This record gives sequence, structure tokens and C-alpha cells, in this order.
Amino acid sequence: MSTPKKLALAAFSFAATFLLPLMAFAQDDHTGSNSFDVRAWAAIGAGIAIGLGVLGGALGQGRAAAAALEGISRNPGASARIQTPMILGLALIESLVLLAFVVAFFLRNLAQG
Repeated sequence: MSTPKKLALAAFSFAATFLLPLMAFAQDDHTGSNSFDVRAWAAIGAGIAIGLGVLGGALGQGRAAAAALEGISRNPGASARIQTPMILGLALIESLVLLAFVVAFFLRNLAQG
């Protein structure tokens, strides 16, 4: 991928991540949010939290396992020294996925009232 394409992708990612949520605060003076708006956004936040948590965890676990298997295939004698840190890393990645699940669960309870 060329440098201009990478810069364009980075700029779009920045805008989507940091500038798009600012539109939520751009309200007219005479309109206000009510409890139904808060519940709706809490439900959307719960879905996004668990979706991103699972996606990131799955990609991280896949990359960790692939790197460990590649290391073992290059040096089979070091399989014990590679396998233990890999399992520890997979457990830490899974704990972050479970943390995202807990956050989504709390947001779901907030959305229900």
C-alpha cells in the first residue's frame, strides 16, 4: 500500500473515531435528551463494546498462535519455551475479552432501566 493511501486511511480512521462522536453534542438549544435517548445509546454502546472486544481478542489470539506455531516449526527444540508464554498471552487476551463482556453487560442493564 502506498504512503498516500496509508495517510488517507489514517485520516479517515481518526475522523471516524474522534470527530464523528462530537456530533452527538451538537444539539439545538430547545431540544434535550431524555431517558429513552440514554437507554438507546447505552444499548448501542453495549453492542459496540462486545463486538470490538471479541473482534480484537480473536485477531490477537490468532496472531499469537500463528507466531508461536511458526516459531515452533523453525525450532522444534524450543517448543516448551515458546508454548508457556503463548498460553499466558492467550489467557491475558481472553481476560480483556471478558472485561469487554462485563462492560457490555453493565451497559445492557443501564439500557433496560
